[in-house]
Amino acid sequence: MALYKLKEFHAPKSMQEAINILGRSQEAEILVLAGGTFLHGLEARGLLSDVEELVDIRKAGLDAIRDDDQGLLIGATVTFSQIQTLPSVQRTPWLAGLSDALAYPPVQIRNTATIGGCVSASCPFFDVPTALLALGATVMVKGGEAGARQLALPDFLAGLFVNSLEPGELVTAVAIPKRPGNGASAFIKLEGNANDLAIVNAAAYLSVDGQKTCTEAYVALGGGVAETAVLSDAARQILIGSKLDAATLQAASEAVTADISPMSDHRASAEYRGAVAKVIVRRTLERAIARLA
Repeated sequence: MALYKLKEFHAPKSMQEAINILGRSQEAEILVLAGGTFLHGLEARGLLSDVEELVDIRKAGLDAIRDDDQGLLIGATVTFSQIQTLPSVQRTPWLAGLSDALAYPPVQIRNTATIGGCVSASCPFFDVPTALLALGATVMVKGGEAGARQLALPDFLAGLFVNSLEPGELVTAVAIPKRPGNGASAFIKLEGNANDLAIVNAAAYLSVDGQKTCTEAYVALGGGVAETAVLSDAARQILIGSKLDAATLQAASEAVTADISPMSDHRASAEYRGAVAKVIVRRTLERAIARLA
């Protein structure tokens, strides 16, 4: 692994110790390590060559989970497998999209990858951030000049492999608020091969009233449709206040093209991603509707 400039390795035993290390090393190029499952991806993109310090936070006490009527609060080092076992993730329709996304990686990744590392990587090809966007997730941050911040996930994902952390800051948890009403979510991914990164992925959260009119809608896309996973406001505007019939779903699926800027790479061309995004969104909306009570 190309850590040519690495000088120090830290393994803090508490969150505060980790924050203290980050605070006094703000001039150095630091990489915070949790599961470490994407180190090969960072290396392939030349993003490890200047790292001078590694901070391994696996024993820093960031593995707590709160699951109650307010929603989920998931510590940064909680693994995908641990989230999968939560009764609310397994059984409740509003979190079904997160369950869908967590099922795609192979078990070796699920047992190691962490929710904090997943969002911090700001990789547009990951699955879980797309699902979290549709669920209105917030990233909890501590340290730095602000002391503590809460960032909506769209604000946290600043660009291609770039997040919004300031020097000295550490992701401590991801919060998923419980939405009111009758809601359900879904996630679908198109991949070239089993266990591959996404060509396109999509997530949706929908809620309806007693007349089956859509009262809330969030549609998210990832997998190279933009430099980060994105929310489609155009689709949301079409869905809210409408009956979720075939015409509405078709219009919403077509509308997502207004909110994406697909990229070309070895997995797919920009043109292909743009075309297939509409299909994947339509199927994801249909899956979410099927889960509504």
